[in-house]
Amino acid sequence: PKKRRLAGGERYVPPPRKLSAGVSFGPAHFAETSYYFEGGLRKVRPYYFDFRTYCKGRWVGRSLLHVFSTEFRAQPLAYYRAAARAGRLRLNEEPVRDLDIVLKNNDFLRNTVHRHEPPVTAQPIQILVGDDEVVVVDKPSSLPVHPCGRFRHNTVIFILGKEHDLKELHTIHRLDRMTSGVLMFAKTAEVSKRIDEQVRERQLEKEYVCRVVGEFPEHEVVCEEPILVVSYKVGVCRVDPKGKFCKTIFQRLSYNGKTSVVKCLPRTGRTHQIRVHLQYLGHPIVNDPIYNMEAWGPERGKGGKIDKTDEELLKALVEEHRSKQSLDVLGISEEDLNSNAENKDCGNSSDCAKSAQADPINESSCPAEDTKDPEGNDVAACPLNSDSNLETLEKNKELGSCENLDGQTGEKSSEEKDPLCVECKMTRRDPSPKELVMYLHALRYKGAEFEYCSKMPEWAMEDWEE
Repeated sequence: PKKRRLAGGERYVPPPRKLSAGVSFGPAHFAETSYYFEGGLRKVRPYYFDFRTYCKGRWVGRSLLHVFSTEFRAQPLAYYRAAARAGRLRLNEEPVRDLDIVLKNNDFLRNTVHRHEPPVTAQPIQILVGDDEVVVVDKPSSLPVHPCGRFRHNTVIFILGKEHDLKELHTIHRLDRMTSGVLMFAKTAEVSKRIDEQVRERQLEKEYVCRVVGEFPEHEVVCEEPILVVSYKVGVCRVDPKGKFCKTIFQRLSYNGKTSVVKCLPRTGRTHQIRVHLQYLGHPIVNDPIYNMEAWGPERGKGGKIDKTDEELLKALVEEHRSKQSLDVLGISEEDLNSNAENKDCGNSSDCAKSAQADPINESSCPAEDTKDPEGNDVAACPLNSDSNLETLEKNKELGSCENLDGQTGEKSSEEKDPLCVECKMTRRDPSPKELVMYLHALRYKGAEFEYCSKMPEWAMEDWEE
């Protein structure tokens, strides 16, 4: 459209663009980076990525500096100043030179970040069924379904697109990131709508299997306790009278003297329903990184007894994982916890399907987990206050001009260090493949015209031992 004549000093703001509906990824997205495998883990080479957003209503009339200082506190202002100098902040596709610029309605902000993704298990995605209507896979534990939180390439959608050329799939249902098993996708909107109707009318039968603590009762157990979401960000729920109606039927399959294998038939589809009901019954999943933790108290939440407020519970859970250096198992970082921007809750629980049209600093643009002080203050989040760092940035005109050396082979690897990225300067403990497996598996999904099953996992065999 033709630009109107601007008054002296007036800044042109383009009209909002139409964004394509739905989530669809193509070759350009898949080519952003590549995978490599190490120690039983699937890893993603660090890459540059643009977060994009339109100016939110509450930002209008505020300066970029004010927005960054109040809503995106994961990084100090020195980081954003350095990012602007490097040309990584753009407003209406023009480089931002002055963070004091005042935002207007329809302003379009783009922020280029150096992105590091947490590793996932190297276990391949097995395709169970692939026809003209559906793709059904056996999802490994630790993999989110869609891009969410810190995950993009290490997701089922991206791996299917990059390694199996399966694109534009429609999600029929989701599994928690740590849950493995049968996962269905429709190839057309018509098929998706047809199966969605079965889901809404509760015609879809779901069967899960899990391994829980202790001797589960031999008789059938029905749990109908309502469930309330405590935090979408961390992904925590609990039994609460104010929660939503839930129903799960449990039947013990075996007991080895320490743990039980239990069949689970959820009649509703609430977030973490099986895991929360098992915790309530006093038999949490053996290696559940949320509901079998000391943070819940001596009885670990049995009977809904939690002698903590929601805030105290969340703090205790995070501190317990911090002490074990296992925040990645939760799929979150320090920045996810400390940032107070609106609508940033995207925990591993609901596997939320956020597209790339997110907040410009929606995730940690420069993760600094281990550089936080013990009190959780932001002062040490990104040590970019020194002039030497800014000079280094000015000298490196091209993004990521510093090369990274592979510590094992001594050869130059294809990933590159970024002078602005604190994550590049850190050495992080990798989770073991065992840490990335939770003993909960979607075994069977049955509808009016279909039934899809996966194999029983090894840990669910009657003679299995830890």
